[in-house]
Amino acid sequence: MTTGPDLSAPRREGFDAAYDQVRGNSDIQFSASFAKPPEPPPEWWGDVTRWLGEVLEPVVRLLAAAWPVLSKLLLVALVIGVAALLWVILAPYIADWRERRAAAVPDWVPDQAVARRLLEEADALAAQGRFDEAAHLLLYRSIEDIAAKRPELLRPSTTAREIGAFEALSARARSAFGIIAGHVEASFFARRPLDRSAWDSSREAYRAFALDGG
Repeated sequence: MTTGPDLSAPRREGFDAAYDQVRGNSDIQFSASFAKPPEPPPEWWGDVTRWLGEVLEPVVRLLAAAWPVLSKLLLVALVIGVAALLWVILAPYIADWRERRAAAVPDWVPDQAVARRLLEEADALAAQGRFDEAAHLLLYRSIEDIAAKRPELLRPSTTAREIGAFEALSARARSAFGIIAGHVEASFFARRPLDRSAWDSSREAYRAFALDGG
């Protein structure tokens, strides 16, 4: 019995050639490799670490022995720090609250002679139609009077509207300040010139407080 030619031989030869080509490629890894172990540290580094250990060992033991007390001290320091931070934040608000809650002085009014002279000056301005300046004069002089009589109430940033809300002032004083300050704010900030009616309202508020109040 005769057999034909072996057709698988060229295939094996082609496979072997491809296999040899792949195996011969140095970019492809066919065996496991392990990372090179790190170089041991220099001898001086070992000496330094041993020296540090010897130096710090007593400190660590002392901290461990003192930790029950030290932990309480740290907790107290934390509480004090938080309290100090809250005080810094809340102190301005507390001061403002104390000012508003200060004991009222209901019988405080400007000196009547001074009040009359102030009204005369303001009336002279109003007679010239300078109602804005007249109302502002009443407000400015009144703030000066409060600064002289009750300096603890005012700060550089205190506004006339805030003064009108101080509980340390009488209800009559707060009412007068509220009326005059409202007109002055409308004039100077809203740029609405005051008319005769607004001036008369400011003047009567001051007169009723400064003269009738006395």
